[in-house]
Amino acid sequence: METRSSQPTNVIRFPGARSAAHPRRDQKSLMDAVYAAGSLPIAADDRATKIVATRLTIFGFVVIDEVQADGTVRRLRPSEAFHAATDHPWRISKPSSRYSVRDLPESDEDLFAALLA
Repeated sequence: METRSSQPTNVIRFPGARSAAHPRRDQKSLMDAVYAAGSLPIAADDRATKIVATRLTIFGFVVIDEVQADGTVRRLRPSEAFHAATDHPWRISKPSSRYSVRDLPESDEDLFAALLA
């Protein structure tokens, strides 16, 4: 009969301490900051924060607006944010609602009355 140790043998500990998470480069910290403030600006060249914001956008936790040179903003879809360059700064904010219903035909408005209320 074989006896087995309760200790896992396939775990390898890497030497050195773990680095502390940077508040703007950690997904949870960034999302908490956005939800607390309502929105946060991201500099055009802050690629690391843009990558984290893009991940949060894919899951629907935040929305990204690209700030144009003239000050106008353009909402980025997750696929656009994924391929966006560092030409323009971003403003990330929490979504107004989880679901949005736009441009309903009048014949279908009663189907979504609870969402529109």
